Amino acid sequence: MNIAKAIDHTLLKPDATRADILKLCAEAREFGFFSVCVNSSWVAVAAEALKGSEVRVAAVTGFPLGAMDSEAKAFETRLAVESGAGEIDTVLAVGRLKGGEESYVFDDLRGVVEAAGDARVKVIFETCLLTDEEKLAACRIACEAGAAFVKTSTGFSSGGATIEDVRLMAAAVAGKCLVKASGGIRDSASAKAMLEAGASRLGTSNGIAIVQGSVAAQGY
Repeated sequence: MNIAKAIDHTLLKPDATRADILKLCAEAREFGFFSVCVNSSWVAVAAEALKGSEVRVAAVTGFPLGAMDSEAKAFETRLAVESGAGEIDTVLAVGRLKGGEESYVFDDLRGVVEAAGDARVKVIFETCLLTDEEKLAACRIACEAGAAFVKTSTGFSSGGATIEDVRLMAAAVAGKCLVKASGGIRDSASAKAMLEAGASRLGTSNGIAIVQGSVAAQGY
């Protein structure tokens, strides 16, 4: 397979500049990545830079904690789509899930899905903070809320994607959603392993190293 087409080329660092975002977009064009994934304030810049290309723009919302008010999360999603985002990576309300507030989690995600319109929504679980039982619940709720993908990690917590979590999530969604692996994917071997485990998309800032077969020292 063309592994580049499975990669969301990602830059979510708080100190990213306009020049950094433009470089990200140029790299995505050059290497043929599926999308760039940026913070919502950079969506319009990325969309303009990628105009005329096949590379999509994905925006994170409710990032990285998922703990803001649901209306704020939905509003950020709506603005990102209006600015040119074709996909939304939103963070699940982790504490609400862990506290057993499944109806809150559903309504929170449903609000994002509705605000996204035709843009596909990926739900970030932050799997390192969840038990397997909670991961299974998150998969069920995300699919029921209309998400297109379930996603492992923000890359900003205590752990990233694991083969075990990708397999668990792929089995849980059973084709109702796709799986995106993100967090700590730094080389072609780990990227291929995630795809073989059931991921359809990879979120990484190391896409160039992955497609060139080298190893990146660090990154999302």
